[in-house]
Amino acid sequence: MTKREENLWQGIDPSVRDALNPREYRTAPFAQELSQEGLDAGELVAADRNQRDIKEAWIPGVEVFPRKVHAQRHRGFFGEFVRRDEGILARIGLWPKQWSAARMFANTAKGFHVHPPSVPKDGVAADWLRRVFVDELENYSLRRYDDEQWDVMCFLQGRVEIILCDIRAGFPRRVMRLFVDGDNHRSDNNVGIVIPPGVAHAIRAEGAEDVIMVYGTSTPFHHEFEGRIASEVESAELPEGWREFLK
Repeated sequence: MTKREENLWQGIDPSVRDALNPREYRTAPFAQELSQEGLDAGELVAADRNQRDIKEAWIPGVEVFPRKVHAQRHRGFFGEFVRRDEGILARIGLWPKQWSAARMFANTAKGFHVHPPSVPKDGVAADWLRRVFVDELENYSLRRYDDEQWDVMCFLQGRVEIILCDIRAGFPRRVMRLFVDGDNHRSDNNVGIVIPPGVAHAIRAEGAEDVIMVYGTSTPFHHEFEGRIASEVESAELPEGWREFLK
């Protein structure tokens, strides 16, 4: 330690010095950051998923793919989402049957929800899911897109935190936290995300800006495919005084 470092806090009251703790900015291991603090989506796109620590932290079936947002000076921007016959959706053989849009007001969140995996008749759920997402992960023909809801989403406006949690039968509990930018914030974090059934997901708006998202689903909307978990954040109660008055 240099003399300067030894005397760094000499200008601070001695009674306070012992309570000082410098902030630690060192990067934690990939798996820890992904599951706890969260990572920029662009870091996930650039990650080598064949590396052992990344492979062990990644939720099988989840895809994070880059999107190009083109600036149109004096007018706005143009962002491509996906092409049916190119890129990740072509590779995994998924093309949504329904496209939808949603707006989230600033400082709000969508609570965790999950879509049920489809298991063949007389099949054992844990065995089937392990075959599809572990043993034969790249055998995309096994996926039952017509019978279960997969989500493909991107964001046109705002910034969000997305939390994914694998709750499929027989799978270890893995968590992925990522930060995604809407198209009005051009960056490496302009991405699309594929979320398989059995992976619970929540979205939280970052900052004071409304969020606009576009998403496709492998099946038309079925309310029975929406399993809610810890979604009380979406239920804003009336003020206590109002509730008392309405009684």
